[in-house]
Amino acid sequence: MHLRPSAAVLAAAVIAVAAPAVAAPLAHAEGGAPELVVSALPSAAPKPGEVYDKSVTLTNKGTAPVDGVTFRVRLTRGLDFPEQVKGCTYSTVEDQVRQALCELDTVIAPGASVTTPVRFKALDKALMESVEYGTSTTGDAPGEGFGDSYRRLTLTADNTADLVAVGEEMEALAGGKQSVTATLRNDGPGWVQNQESDDLPGLLVQIPPGTVAVEVPKDCAPFGIDGPSGPQGTPGKPKYVCWPQDGTLDVGQSLAYTFMLKIKKSTQDTEGEIKASSVYDIAPEYDTNRANNTAVIGIDVPSDYEPEPSPSDGADGGSGNGGNGNDPEGQAAGGTGATASPTASASTGTTTGGSTGTTTGSTTGGSLATTGSDGTPLLAGAAATAAVLGGGLVFAVRRRSASESA
Repeated sequence: MHLRPSAAVLAAAVIAVAAPAVAAPLAHAEGGAPELVVSALPSAAPKPGEVYDKSVTLTNKGTAPVDGVTFRVRLTRGLDFPEQVKGCTYSTVEDQVRQALCELDTVIAPGASVTTPVRFKALDKALMESVEYGTSTTGDAPGEGFGDSYRRLTLTADNTADLVAVGEEMEALAGGKQSVTATLRNDGPGWVQNQESDDLPGLLVQIPPGTVAVEVPKDCAPFGIDGPSGPQGTPGKPKYVCWPQDGTLDVGQSLAYTFMLKIKKSTQDTEGEIKASSVYDIAPEYDTNRANNTAVIGIDVPSDYEPEPSPSDGADGGSGNGGNGNDPEGQAAGGTGATASPTASASTGTTTGGSTGTTTGSTTGGSLATTGSDGTPLLAGAAATAAVLGGGLVFAVRRRSASESA
């Protein structure tokens, strides 16, 4: 049921309506129709705890008056409404998006305008945020696509997020196999959900020398010179980059990526470096603590174990390299690797401490360089997973130039 409070009540609301800024007669041409548009909100970089309090203008550019207005605001999880007000319905919808839906009891004649404040506050975990806001006539829901009547503001809060690399050392016999897990964790205080290719959080994994990755997580792609260079899940490469497929790393969340390694018979103790960074190995600006960005994954081979010589020693390498171990990547394809399915079953990367469960997904190494934040509604749901590689995530704010999507 829609509530239509008086203008006096709405004046103190999160979303309120003032007197019409432009007076216009109610007469209109026969067969005319209203057309509501909303102005753009100014950008900002609020600190956690600060309240954003700006106004937008609703204008009727149609040929018929509007008797009653619906106004909707949606906020990503690092933002919230300062208070709830009578006349507005509040809810939390998909992907922890907060929503206010208000019915404004006002008439807007053709050519007339009203102003409405939009207020929200930045929470402790605010970082890369997005605000959707738009209007329609009473009884009609604001549209999901962006245009003159429905807009989005992306903003970057004055906050940080601490990406952490967590390694593991295991003991194994030369000539055998051993799994080892590399973990990416967010120690906050800000959460991360980014659509920008250069800041998309990632974990770079160097396979320990003397071992071959025979099983690779489906969320990890070979890493070349400057980015992903082949299909995710491809075995036998010396270096990989792993990343959350929806671009999200909540505060306290860990993403664990488990590799199965084949240890060459001549191998002694060995280790490889892992690094918390971005998909393109560009350190995110929001991560100001770099001391915990690196760790190691290692294999300890007992020194008192001496296997018998074998003609096949040194020829137990990975896929597609003639048995000579990991096949080095000569040049990255800028994330535009082949789209063939992985050639081996991949171990599953698991998520802990966050709002999502086990990460599966077998997305190939598509063109991350073309991702962006424009044109994708907040409620994209599961479709955001595919959009990471094919055209944009949902909530991102480019660190270097936040802009409004139109």
